Amino acid sequence: MFDKMKALMEMQRKMQELKKELEATVFEIASSDASVKISMNAAQEVLGVTIQGSPERGALESALKDCFNRAVKRAQGVAAEKMKKVTGMNIPGF
Repeated sequence: MFDKMKALMEMQRKMQELKKELEATVFEIASSDASVKISMNAAQEVLGVTIQGSPERGALESALKDCFNRAVKRAQGVAAEKMKKVTGMNIPGF
C-alpha cells in the first residue's frame, strides 16, 4: 500500500514539473502569408499576437484562424511528447 502511495506522489510531482515545462516552452507560429504571428506556450496559452502591415479584414481573419490552429496543434504535439516521456505512454488529446 505504501509503495502505491509513494508511486502516486512521485507521479504527481512529475506532473507538476511537466506543467512548469509546458508553460516555459514558448514558440512562434506565423501565418502562411506572414501577416500574423502568434506566440504561444505548450500549455496552449497565447502570449502575444503580432500583425504585420494592414491586411484587409477578410485576409486578417483567415490568417488569424490559420495561425492559431497551427499554434494549437504544435502545442498539443509538444505536450504529447513531454507527457509520453513522463508517463511512458501516449495519451490521446495531449
